[in-house]
Amino acid sequence: MQALSMRYLLFIAGMGGLLYGIDVGIIAGALPYLESTASVAWKLSAQQLSFIVAAVLLGSVLSSLFAGAIADAIGRRWAMVLAGALFTVSIPLIALSDGYTPLLLGRLLQGISGGLIGVVVPLYLAECLRAEQRGRGAALFQLLLTIGLVAAAVIGLLQAQNVEGATQAAQALPETARAAAVFEAKDHAWRSIFWMCLAPGLVFTFGSALLAESPRWLVQRGRIEQARTALLRTRAAGEAASELRAMQAATGLPVHGAAAGAGEPTEGDIAAARGVVAGRGGASAIRPAGAGAAAMAADDRLLSRRYVLPFLLACLVLACTQATGINSVLAYVVNILNQAGLPGATANMADVGLKLLNAIMTVVAVLLVDRKGRKFLLMLGSGGIVIALLAAGLLFRSAESEQRDVSAIVAAQARGDTLSLRLDAKTLKALGAQGGSAATPQLLTVSFSYGPFTNVQTRRSDDPALAPMVLSREDTVQPDSVIGAFFRRLHLNPFADPAEGRDAPLKVEQAQIGALPSVTHGWQVTLAICLFVASFAVGPGVCVWLALSELMPTRIRSNGMSIALLVNQFVSTTIAAVFLPTVGRHGYAAMFFFWAGCTVVYFLAAAFLLPETKGKTLEEIEAHFAR
Repeated sequence: MQALSMRYLLFIAGMGGLLYGIDVGIIAGALPYLESTASVAWKLSAQQLSFIVAAVLLGSVLSSLFAGAIADAIGRRWAMVLAGALFTVSIPLIALSDGYTPLLLGRLLQGISGGLIGVVVPLYLAECLRAEQRGRGAALFQLLLTIGLVAAAVIGLLQAQNVEGATQAAQALPETARAAAVFEAKDHAWRSIFWMCLAPGLVFTFGSALLAESPRWLVQRGRIEQARTALLRTRAAGEAASELRAMQAATGLPVHGAAAGAGEPTEGDIAAARGVVAGRGGASAIRPAGAGAAAMAADDRLLSRRYVLPFLLACLVLACTQATGINSVLAYVVNILNQAGLPGATANMADVGLKLLNAIMTVVAVLLVDRKGRKFLLMLGSGGIVIALLAAGLLFRSAESEQRDVSAIVAAQARGDTLSLRLDAKTLKALGAQGGSAATPQLLTVSFSYGPFTNVQTRRSDDPALAPMVLSREDTVQPDSVIGAFFRRLHLNPFADPAEGRDAPLKVEQAQIGALPSVTHGWQVTLAICLFVASFAVGPGVCVWLALSELMPTRIRSNGMSIALLVNQFVSTTIAAVFLPTVGRHGYAAMFFFWAGCTVVYFLAAAFLLPETKGKTLEEIEAHFAR
């Protein structure tokens, strides 16, 4: 019965990882079709598309602010139920959306759900599992997260094949009918991708309601008998009684009833459970009996070293994890591989392969994390990431250096403050590129602005729909938002003012055209990204959740994890939000080189700042920072 309860606990926690992976990965397969349809039907800019991608991460940031407080107020179990319910509600909101606002709100709900899951599930695992199981428990969360990414990629591949079939079937139609058929197939594809994610949300929501509450949370609320019952679901009676005594000692509660086999905890027991163990820190750790309460009160200050150092270290590890660019790579991988030279469905197949590799290497990490330790895996993984990012950056640099600046030619085709061009043979000839079916496909990227409002558009000459590139004020200058107007009244003005773009002329900031990279180049970039994904899975992918739950001292664990995850998601959201405009203006190589530089900092932090936590109880880890 105890083994069955433990398996069920791990299964539901793993389903939380699955939802988190779907949150991150589902947009990769949907984005190319969303970009092809929504940018036409809803006149979305590149910045708005970036916001749709980043909305999940922004939602995670928002929920991270309150996840710890929610988990403390209603308990870990009901916080998990809430997270699953929000994810479930987000699916129909997205799939049935008919404009930018409901789509953005649905993605925000998914992000809020993901933020809660990212805090509460690792917290629940850390508080429910034995010390020797904690590494594998967190690794299982990451393993199911990678399986979620695989599932999202497979869904994207199936829809990509459907779109390709519809595109081929429409070749015999007249141009207008062909474009309409391709548009309808792509619109149906991205909506179907989201609908297929509903089932795991329902499983996690109802499954979480059947879990036992965290025994540590119950002890903090003084519900000792319920905590004992929760422990007995996964532990033998003697082990449960011993752990319950330690939990009560850590909170300074007296031991009564069946758990009082060793009597009430002494002042030394309480101090030891709080991480200040006599003898560990030398003479300074041994306190006179009369000074015990005062010394403990001083140690309990939130700004004391034992709290601040592990908290800052956890924040640094989580920030560096996202600064590797992992979420942006996973979200934009199909776009990245398309730009690298792989055609549509091939890029989707490569995406599936990458997600499978991620899952396989996570299994390897599960086997290694409690043997080799967290520090070793973080150093190994971050070192491999640096090599992979540099390789991808150099490959993109070699392709992007062959592009030619055609800004003057493109700007000359503007009529007033509007520009419309189709990348057909005539336009290609005007831009100095060879057209025709036998010619190498060309890629045109145009960055433009109307005052403070900027946008980026790209077109490929081998696009079967060959949609025209239209630059217009109506599609670029967005109406003022409630948030923008509010901040503008405070004279903070973090958003572009529509009044400044209303009469500003069209300015072509940059226009680059060049041959689409070869398929061989695309596979070389794919190999570099494979190394990136494998290295991340072995190191940061598993260890980041352990760092989040293990480094935080007991007193600040829930709120500290919320703030650390907030830092994590803020970095991720910022990178995702600026990705499309940045690569449109400066190229993909610039982003890969930036991520490589951030990962060097990660390697140094893992090598010189991070303590090894393998095989240590949460109280022993806390004791390390109390010395």
